Amino acid sequence: MTASTSTAPHRERGAERPSLAALNKAPLADYYVVVFAVGILCALGSMMVLSASSVLAQSRGESPYYYSIRQLVFLVVGVVAAVVLSRMSTEALRRLGWVAWSLAVVLLVLVLTPLGHGVNGNTNWLRIGPVQFQPSEFAKLALVVWGAALFHTKRRRLHETNQLLVPFVPGALVVLALVLAGRDLGTGVVIALLIMALLFFVGTSLRLLVPAGLAAVAVVVFLVFGSSNRMSRIQVFLDPQWNTDLSSQPMSALYALASGGWWGLGLGASKQKWGGLKDAAHTDFIFAVIGEELGLFGVLVVVAMFGLLARAGFSIALQSDKMFNRLAAAGVTAWLLTQALINILVVVHLLPVLGIPLPFISSGGSALMANLMAVGVLLAVARDTPAARRHLGRSRRSSQPRMTSVVAAGGGS
Repeated sequence: MTASTSTAPHRERGAERPSLAALNKAPLADYYVVVFAVGILCALGSMMVLSASSVLAQSRGESPYYYSIRQLVFLVVGVVAAVVLSRMSTEALRRLGWVAWSLAVVLLVLVLTPLGHGVNGNTNWLRIGPVQFQPSEFAKLALVVWGAALFHTKRRRLHETNQLLVPFVPGALVVLALVLAGRDLGTGVVIALLIMALLFFVGTSLRLLVPAGLAAVAVVVFLVFGSSNRMSRIQVFLDPQWNTDLSSQPMSALYALASGGWWGLGLGASKQKWGGLKDAAHTDFIFAVIGEELGLFGVLVVVAMFGLLARAGFSIALQSDKMFNRLAAAGVTAWLLTQALINILVVVHLLPVLGIPLPFISSGGSALMANLMAVGVLLAVARDTPAARRHLGRSRRSSQPRMTSVVAAGGGS
């Protein structure tokens, strides 16, 4: 009797501890995994932008916190936008599809007018009064929402090739052409891959996707050969000794990663940010600074967080029972992972320099806000999976106050 009495509390305490498998199967598990992964990436990004940009800011006569404060402001605005989008119903998001595409096209057209502003040879910024932003970053999100809404409307006729391709392909190519008109090949490559991903997720035959992919590669080759700047990047990628001045930035990224070791040189101790990475230590090459200051540990944290985001994002897509939800979740996840992969491959010198920022980490207000808004859409879809709907429905019913009326015995006088 004594033995059984003493062991019972232990069994009860053990039973109260949910297993990892049970947590993984919780209705909103993927929702919280996305929040956790993006939260870690944003926190790490804010810290690394401060470390990587302080030298550049002071060299330009600014406060060492200049870029860091700007990043925090955009982070706050982006988080607010993400929260608002995450609380919207997927039906409301779907109705915004054509509005988002139309707005993206209008803004991309304005970039080609005198309102457009060029940076490093690319005319991809729009300046309206004191406000300056990059419409092509928001166009990626618009493309995902519009494409998902369009395919949802046509979901019963997607077996017909003309219904599958029209008007999505012409509309998507308009967005792509406007981005390329601003000479932003890096962003154009990301948008082209996003278009291919959406067509793949909706079930387009490989007999159509493979020729389309080959045609896209041919266009990229044509655009590269048509620009001396792009050809120089390719030649430097193939042979860094061809031009030591142009190759100094990608080589400095490799030196930074190589010198970081297991645990890094320490936060703020990067040497390559003092000029080796030029003006991109806090933007396109911030992954190199992470490797130099935080070592392999910091690099693996970044990779692990994107891995968690990939797992949760595609899990949300697979659990969704609506065409819009599936494509929106898969499209957002594919976009963020593709962009992260390209950035990392550039830093480790497996791709030529393309000017692609690392999502949630690189300094840049437009990219950060667009990425966080995309996460808001992903979270809205996560709240609309069948299991999440049942769970949230039970939570709402259980939280409703119970009202009891007391009527005095006997009739009132």
